[in-house]
Order: sequence, then C-alpha cells, then structure tokens
Amino acid sequence: MTIKRRDFLGHVAAGSAVISMPTFLSGCGVPTATAVREATPENPFMTWFGVDQATTARVMSELTASGADAADLYFQHTRSNSLTLEDGIVSNANSGIQQGVGLRVVVGEQTGYAFTEDLTLPSMLAAARTASAIASGSQVIAPQAFNPLASGDLYTTTVPWSDVGVDRKLPLLKFVEEKAKSMDTAIEKVAVYWGDADERVMIATLDGRLVTDHRPMTRVTVVVTASKDGKTQTGHSNIAAREEFAWYSEERLTRMVKEAVDRTMIQFEARRPPAGEMPVILASGASGILLHEAIGHGMEADFNRKGTSIYSDMVGKKVAEPFVTVVDQATIPRERGALNYDDEGNKAGKTVLVEDGILKSYLHDQISARQYGLDPTGSGRRESYKFAPMPRMSCTFMEDGPHAKDEIVAAVDHGIICETYTNGQVRIGAGDFTFYVKNGWLVEKGRITAPIKDVNIIGNGPESLKRITMVANDARLDTGGWTCGKNGQSVPVSQGIPTVLVSNMTVGGENVG
Repeated sequence: MTIKRRDFLGHVAAGSAVISMPTFLSGCGVPTATAVREATPENPFMTWFGVDQATTARVMSELTASGADAADLYFQHTRSNSLTLEDGIVSNANSGIQQGVGLRVVVGEQTGYAFTEDLTLPSMLAAARTASAIASGSQVIAPQAFNPLASGDLYTTTVPWSDVGVDRKLPLLKFVEEKAKSMDTAIEKVAVYWGDADERVMIATLDGRLVTDHRPMTRVTVVVTASKDGKTQTGHSNIAAREEFAWYSEERLTRMVKEAVDRTMIQFEARRPPAGEMPVILASGASGILLHEAIGHGMEADFNRKGTSIYSDMVGKKVAEPFVTVVDQATIPRERGALNYDDEGNKAGKTVLVEDGILKSYLHDQISARQYGLDPTGSGRRESYKFAPMPRMSCTFMEDGPHAKDEIVAAVDHGIICETYTNGQVRIGAGDFTFYVKNGWLVEKGRITAPIKDVNIIGNGPESLKRITMVANDARLDTGGWTCGKNGQSVPVSQGIPTVLVSNMTVGGENVG
C-alpha cells in the first residue's frame, strides 16, 4: 500500500496502544481517560509508503548511475509535539510531522545531495538524478538487495510518543507548576515547556546495509521568576532523554523543580566577583559545555581535514596533563546524545579523543575516515533528511581524575566556581571562547565563601585544557536538553565533566578600585 503525504496527514485510525496516568498526577484536575491512538509501525516507510527493498535498490541505482565512491538513502519520519504552560494556561501547543528522504552520492571530494518529502518512486528517482548530476566518476554496480542490520536497544520504549495524548502530558506540566510555587512564597511566575518526538529512520547504503532505528526524545524545562525586596530573579532547569512517558517520576520532576528554585533564590544573595586573571573551578556536570564547545569541536575531523583546527597536527602529541582523558560515547543508554547507529548507517560506539593527556583520535564520518585511511567512528550526523551528514559529537565527557572535589577547593587561594551557564560564543578551530555564568561561588583561602552570579569567563579551549591541574573523581553527565549547532545544523547531544581546576582564566566580574 502506498499513501501519499497529504492522505497520510489526515489518516488517524483506532489502534491498540494504551497508556494510563501515573498516580502522583491523579489530582491535577485533568480527566483520566485512556489515550488510544494509531501506533506508528516499526518501519513506516515500507508499511505506509511501499518503500521495499526493490524500490530502494532502484533509487540507489539511479543515484549512482554517474559513479560513486559512497552513497546512501536516509529516510526519516518524525512526529513531534510541544506544549507551553504559563500562569496555569496553555499558551502554546504544536504538533508536526517531518518526513522525507535525503539522497547522497560521494565521488572523491565531490558530494551530490538532494531530498524530497514525497516518497513516491517518481519523486525519489527525480531527486536521485539531481544528486547524481552533481558528482560523477567511475561507474559502479548498486546493490539489488540489502542486508537488514539488527535494531539497537539503547532506547527502547513500551509506548511510543506518537501514542501519548495531550491529556497525559498536561497533568505533568501542572504538577511541575504547582510544585515550583509551593517551594517558596517569593515565586510569582512559573513557565513549563514540554517537547517530545517519535522519530523513525531507515538508511540504505551503497555497500548493501539497511539500518532502521526508532529514536524517541523528550524534554521538560521549568523557568521560575521570583520577587523579593523589590528585586526580581529568574532561574531554570530541564531534563531530557531518549525516554518514554513513565520516565517522568515524581522524584525526578521534583528534583528538577528544586534545582530551578534553588538557582533562582540564591541569586538574591549573590554578587559579581572581582574581575581579573584567577584560577577557575568548573563544577561537575553542566561545565561539560566548555569541554564540548571549546575543545570537542576542534577534534571533529572535518575541521582538522581542512586545517582550521588547532589540533590538525596534534594526534599522538600531549594536549593535557596525564590525568586527563576525554571520550565521546554514543552508546550510553537513553542519553539525549545516544545513538544505536549514526546517520550514515555505521554502528555508533566509543571514541577516546584524549587518553592520559595524549590526543588519540578525531571524530570521523565516512568522508574524513576515507581520507585519513581509517574506519569511521560512527560520528556522521545530520539534523534531518534535508542535510548531508558531517562529523559530530554525541555524548562527550571527561573521565574521573585522581583528586577529590574538596581537595580542589582547598588548593585555591582566590578564585571562583562556575556552576550553571546560559550562553556563550566560541571560535571553532582556534577555540577562543566567552561563556556567561549564571550561578557560581567565590573561593577564598581554600573555602567556598559566597554565591556569585552574572560572570563572564574568557579563554582559549586548547590552552585551558593544558591548564587543567586537578581533576576530581565525581564525573557526571548533565541531564539538560543540550542541542549542538554546527554549520546550520542542530542535533541533540549530552555532555559532562568532573570537577576540574583550570589554573588561570580571565574572569569578567567587577573592577575593585
């Protein structure tokens, strides 16, 4: 059966997926009716649109008719939903479907790419001819049959997000709002943002692999505004994962809300620290944003292949102290950045970027791996079927070191701890960065003495990596909904770090006369 896109968008029928309300949400004033909706099949491209192996082989043959070193078809179907609750009212609600196929052919340094949202054979063949015309080389024989690879199990779901109705989600948002308001009388406004997505991909490659992956995603953010003594402060927290509805337990949501409230209320006591050059302690978890932005991007192979990264000739050389090890690992179950397969159909895995202070590897997609004479690291990622893949991070973190957090604090005579971040700017390649620190602490004579806020830290990623003089044994991934942007494409990622001491960094606080 082949269903055209306009017919599919209006196609809703009774199904068998059932989900009921958790008991802690039962008092939130929303009916408890069970949601029943049509389930998305494991492979909607074949089930709904008739894209079988014969069709896939015919499109691949057209795509590679002018020659190819590599080629792939990337099918994507994503149902996404978002909700915003402000002052007890749903101020925004959106649902959408993104669907199509991207067709890529690579010949040497040339890449031909085209996409279509119409999954009928004539449209796919037309897109294949467009991509094929851009890159030409020696003729190849496209596979006439494909080898389906086993589906991964990093993020399985009992009930997919496409089958969870708004009547299940709204009580959760109201619970978050009420919990936040109950924690402090100074809180006058709470906004709760919800997002979920049910994504299915199918990837066919020139060497005959056929990969399917079901990629769930969800995120909740709470923003809290409080007023006290004529002053107003705002703070937030969020949690995100490749999880299902049952993941949102009362304990997990309460912990998120408390974090947002604590971050907000401490700002009434906080001040800006003195400006200048000083030691900076990066708190475990969220400080992984510095590792990701100022260092990790410089280890993506495309920047090194083009010679724009400072690490372009550093493989095998010392880039940090011997107790520093940096890893990118997509195989951490249910993490936001987790992947069973990358977007080129390669098995995702673990790449040690820096081991005991020595740069060991870059993150490679198929193009860069072939040029370096290496195997791909499973790091080819794309925002959607509309984009060609490139080397990207997944879950990037620094491993535990030999020190304790208290030992690190005791080693600082005068400095700061950076705890939460709101934004920043990085020059990828050189690694120069500026990050805005929302919450932190002043350290004086080896003791944490006062909260600080609204601080800029300025430095260079590779230089800061060299200046890490202590690494604690408290490494953790941050559970926030991080999204990485690169060359106009955004992808979900995870990141983390233990508590680390950078011996010197520029702090943009207050000038003390």
